[in-house]
Amino acid sequence: RRRQGDRNMSNPVFVALDTPDLEQAITIAKSVRGHVGGLKLGLEFFCAHGHHGVHEIQKLDLPIFLDLKLHAINMLEPAVVTVHASGGRAMMEDAKAAANEHTKVVGVTLLTSLDQNDMGKIGYQGTPHDQVERLADLAREAGLDGIVCSGNEVGAAHKIWKDGFFVVPGLRPKGGAMGDQKRAVTPQQARNNGASLLVIGRPITGAENPNAAARAIEATL
Repeated sequence: RRRQGDRNMSNPVFVALDTPDLEQAITIAKSVRGHVGGLKLGLEFFCAHGHHGVHEIQKLDLPIFLDLKLHAINMLEPAVVTVHASGGRAMMEDAKAAANEHTKVVGVTLLTSLDQNDMGKIGYQGTPHDQVERLADLAREAGLDGIVCSGNEVGAAHKIWKDGFFVVPGLRPKGGAMGDQKRAVTPQQARNNGASLLVIGRPITGAENPNAAARAIEATL
């Protein structure tokens, strides 16, 4: 059986299926499967459907990015899994050691819904770039494959970690609504700056025609 982590991700767009509705997730996934590289399933989906839901989505034969920030998921063999980089080096080392050899483990740095003002309120010092670079260095030292960061920081992170795997969420196509994203860039900008995997949710899932929306984004890359 071909393992998901072995696939060549020629299309870097992973559509975020952050919904507890399995049928809706499958419908959207089938609609966009020709224009995305994979599917991201979050904790909301996993809590509603567990392993069964993941296996149902896997039947569509697309790579799965299982964004649970949990460790006990190796039997599902996801292509990518996240841990919190702010959890420290030892925790990241343990997560990488526990992961399936075909799974990329990436450290979440700074949420794209946070800006400089938010950072101060939660006790972070410096700029978003400073925080991401610190955690990128820590993730690399811990042996992780890469990090999750915004499109604003991915260029700087790529410069200091040439072979890192960079997951960029919170993307908004040109002219799209920002929603809760305060530091969003376009998929094309993120890709050009060194993003390896692009996570896109509402611009595709909330579109009147998800297939057309995915196709339009794919065309910009």
